Amino acid sequence: MHLPVFLDDPRRLRRLLSSSSSAAAARTLARLHALLIVSSSATHTLISSLAAAYARAGDLAAAESTLTATAAASSSIAAWNAIIAAHSRRGSPASALRVFRALPPAARPDSTTFTLALSACARIGDIRGGESVRDRAFDAGYKDDVFVCSSLLHLYARWGAMCDAVKVFDRMPRRDRVTWSTMVAGFVSAGLPLEAIQMYRRMREDGVKGDEVVMIGVIQACTAARNVRMGASVHGHLLRHGMRMDVVTATSLVDMYAKNGLLDVACRVFGLMVHRNDVSWSAMISGFAQNGQSDEALRLFRNMQASGIQPDSGALVSALLACSNIGFLKLGRSVHGFILRRFEFSCILGTAAIDMYSKCGSLASAQMLFNMISDRDLILWNAMIACCGAHGRGQDALTLFQEMNETGMRPDHATFASLLSALSHSGLVEEGKLWFDRMVNDFKITPAEKHYVCLVDLLARSGLVEEAGDLLTSMKAEPTVAIWVALLSGCLNNKKLELGESIADSILELQPDDVGVLALVSNLYAATKKWDKVRQVRKLMKDSGSKKMPGCSYIEICGTRHTFVMEDQSHPQREEIVSKVAKLDLEMRKMGYIPRTEFVYHDLEEEVKEQQLSYHSERLAIAFGLLNTGPGTRLVIIKNLRVCGDCHDAIKYISKITDREIVVRDAKRFHHFKDGACSCRDYW
Repeated sequence: MHLPVFLDDPRRLRRLLSSSSSAAAARTLARLHALLIVSSSATHTLISSLAAAYARAGDLAAAESTLTATAAASSSIAAWNAIIAAHSRRGSPASALRVFRALPPAARPDSTTFTLALSACARIGDIRGGESVRDRAFDAGYKDDVFVCSSLLHLYARWGAMCDAVKVFDRMPRRDRVTWSTMVAGFVSAGLPLEAIQMYRRMREDGVKGDEVVMIGVIQACTAARNVRMGASVHGHLLRHGMRMDVVTATSLVDMYAKNGLLDVACRVFGLMVHRNDVSWSAMISGFAQNGQSDEALRLFRNMQASGIQPDSGALVSALLACSNIGFLKLGRSVHGFILRRFEFSCILGTAAIDMYSKCGSLASAQMLFNMISDRDLILWNAMIACCGAHGRGQDALTLFQEMNETGMRPDHATFASLLSALSHSGLVEEGKLWFDRMVNDFKITPAEKHYVCLVDLLARSGLVEEAGDLLTSMKAEPTVAIWVALLSGCLNNKKLELGESIADSILELQPDDVGVLALVSNLYAATKKWDKVRQVRKLMKDSGSKKMPGCSYIEICGTRHTFVMEDQSHPQREEIVSKVAKLDLEMRKMGYIPRTEFVYHDLEEEVKEQQLSYHSERLAIAFGLLNTGPGTRLVIIKNLRVCGDCHDAIKYISKITDREIVVRDAKRFHHFKDGACSCRDYW
């Protein structure tokens, strides 16, 4: 048989085998394999090279069978490494580990073998398996090997085992930039941003200069730690050293500035980006939505689609949040439809859509969507319980909570906060006290501020302000401003003004900087006719630079949102609106309506107070809705502040006069007005 001349030149043959790395080479390798066998030229060295070539060409079955067929060749760790590496490249870390664990005794693993095995463990999150590999590596003398230690470090850091990662890191004889970067990223992923920042500082002290990868981790740590000052410093470092500002780095900066409320800076960075991806757009949209600038968030969402980039799940969640904030139901439905056409409906998207429907006044749509989602996580259950609570459906919230318990899912602190809030909005005092006690005693959840706020609010709102005060006395920690405010609000609502005044004094001692808290204290003093104290509190507000947020109301008509503020003179239909308000006021008075001027917390003439009440923003929005919709159309009004007691009475009369259902969402909850009554049963 005439054989090719290169079979007599092993060095030339090995070079040929080492160059065979494409899938098309597999057939050629099979022919070479056959020639080696029939020519009796198949030495164990050539067989090892052939097996490695099979692995590089992607024929892993042939690689393994070739290697195991010859006892001498099967001891070649280089060939086995090639097979393990090939499995990893194909995205089969489990197969790579199978080959590693089945290595013949004669094949002694080296640094590359252990590194590949640890990398495979990192990809599938097998920490226990990784520690088994670690033990074998250390026993084989690779305890201080930089590649083995780096791979072990990556395994721990990637899966949040940062205590173990630190131990490996601290004993490493040599640390390169990748090692430091792994630690920074690991702390960020584990939710330990302060530790990530400290690790970066250690890196600088060690004389190691950070690259773009390290800087991205530090920026993300600054975002999570709300340390915008250091984040800006990192940004400056990038610019001063002319480091590459790629899409990932720039997006991290946009996210950092946006989440810290510096939207103008985020916009400048975003505007300078040459290339933007869906994550970049999502960071900007999320920043505006979470900072209460919903209109701008939705404008960016439309621009993103116009630029040809399809929104990711983050952008869609932010768009739904923006629709929730301003009650934009039509666009919210459109976003929901987009999700259904292009995405698998996950719990995250489902939760956002349910929240949107509820906050836009359509609890029925929220319930329908909730019922359609079979795979529910705890966050989804919590959201639906909260939705029922916001609409004053406390009993429904309790039923949902019990259904959730029957599934075996354990409630957390957020579940009980939603449940207690729902019971508070419905005046279910006994149920609220029962489940607060069960939360502590049966579920072993230590009450946090939000739980005490809910229970104090429930008791105080029901007129049990003394019992609520006793609860504060029994607390182990000092009551916070939020807890005192819940009690003060109950005193104001139930005319317990003497007790309320002492609570207001206690709140002022805590020096709150929240303008809403100071406004409530001012209102309490106004109710007691202590105008000197009212002036003092308003001076505090002025001196701090705080201004009370003006009341405004939104209404969506035919997909267009209209905004009204108190005594609004800017709307093109203002004359018609004012005329409608006056007409409604006249009809209400015929039915027995008497303006409750005690809700005007200013020292004014009674006639002026009555006029102010009639031009509150929600009444202007309702008048506009009545003028621009057909008979029987349901009106949904979104108000940024709590609806006052006089407007609450007035809207009951208006619903009766116009034979309309009028839904009002204020800062606390929903009110469904129909036939002269409200769903809250005047308990709010």
